[in-house]
Amino acid sequence: MTGTERNGAGTNGAGMGEPGFSEAGFSEVLAGLLTDRVAGEDPVCLYGYDLDVLTRHVRATVDALPEPFRMFYAMKANSGPQILEALAPHVAGFEVASGGEVAKARAADPGSTVIFGGPAKTEREIADAIGHGVTRLHAESVLELYRISEVATRLAARVDVLLRVNLTGPFPSATLAMAGRPTQFGIDESVLGEAVAAAKQLPGIRPVGFHLHSLSNNLSAAAHLEMLELYRGKVLEWESEFGMRCDVLNVGGGIGVNYADLGAQFEWEGFTRELKGFAERLPRHWAEVDFECGRYLTAACGYYAVEVLDVKTNHGTHYAIVRGGTHHFRLPVSWQHDHPFTVFGVDEWSSRAPRPEVRDAPVTVVGELCTPKDVLARDVRLSRVRAGDVLVFQHAGAYGWDISHHDFLSHPHPEHVYFRGSR
Repeated sequence: MTGTERNGAGTNGAGMGEPGFSEAGFSEVLAGLLTDRVAGEDPVCLYGYDLDVLTRHVRATVDALPEPFRMFYAMKANSGPQILEALAPHVAGFEVASGGEVAKARAADPGSTVIFGGPAKTEREIADAIGHGVTRLHAESVLELYRISEVATRLAARVDVLLRVNLTGPFPSATLAMAGRPTQFGIDESVLGEAVAAAKQLPGIRPVGFHLHSLSNNLSAAAHLEMLELYRGKVLEWESEFGMRCDVLNVGGGIGVNYADLGAQFEWEGFTRELKGFAERLPRHWAEVDFECGRYLTAACGYYAVEVLDVKTNHGTHYAIVRGGTHHFRLPVSWQHDHPFTVFGVDEWSSRAPRPEVRDAPVTVVGELCTPKDVLARDVRLSRVRAGDVLVFQHAGAYGWDISHHDFLSHPHPEHVYFRGSR
């Protein structure tokens, strides 16, 4: 191994050198794993998850929350069993959006608190959720309230329900808006009175509060506090207008990850300091205020490592073609960003063919799929990249493998490796 070079948006132009692996963005354990896999017969293609990084970050995140705030894990970000088992002791429970996720949550921790959202719950999923002892269902329409009521009544159950509301806004800007504009999520604020009336009179349902999730991938702590103030005012108005007591308020997730500059993340410490003052102004009967974060909890623990199979230039653009691509790691093309990565240099070259390389030039990293959209990073300036080197994409622990179209072209799946410390 020749060393590492850290690259990507926000760190372009780093020089080739011999930094420590922590400086390069990953641990010596992962470096040892890559060294071992490079010596194998097949090109390197793996996800590595550092469970120590995961649990340290999540413990610090949760410990900073004041009462009555709770942190649930939105498992859509990464539902790997090892991830869920590592998180279970540190979070208030799991937020799920399908019957399959209910089953995964129960397998990871049979006694965990599970809350069930999502805009398209079937009767079977509702019945399975009740059978699994799901704590709360988040209703996204008036029809869904009736559907939950019918299933609960048939099973002689009484279900706690939050009403998810699609607020009018306006909201602070973020990468993705979930409310304040036409989306499929939640109950339009203009018909909330109808939904509250139905929830209060339908059998088998106990309305206990509201679910408000309006932004996704927000990077501003100040904007998030501003949004929570909006939520507080809205719910106080609804309690007065509709005569519905709010015991539980779910404020969603939406706290983002800065992939453009990994050193400039959401300022959680300052956010939670301000949150303490905000908490003191909440009504005492708001017994629980829930966050349901995914990306923010798991992104930093994951790495996607792929071997460079070829380096070539077409029409003046340099390409590094890797074993892997967006069918394994769809996040970059989904969010239309250039994902940060590190070049893990490999000196050994066993082929008799000349070894292609590019030096001191912008390089576009593409995968093995037969489409020009299979791009992981575009025009990233590198000091050097060669066929046979390994690219390690950082902050790949959320919305990577779980959202990808794994079997397009039927390429082999990547290896998944979980480690703690030296294990």
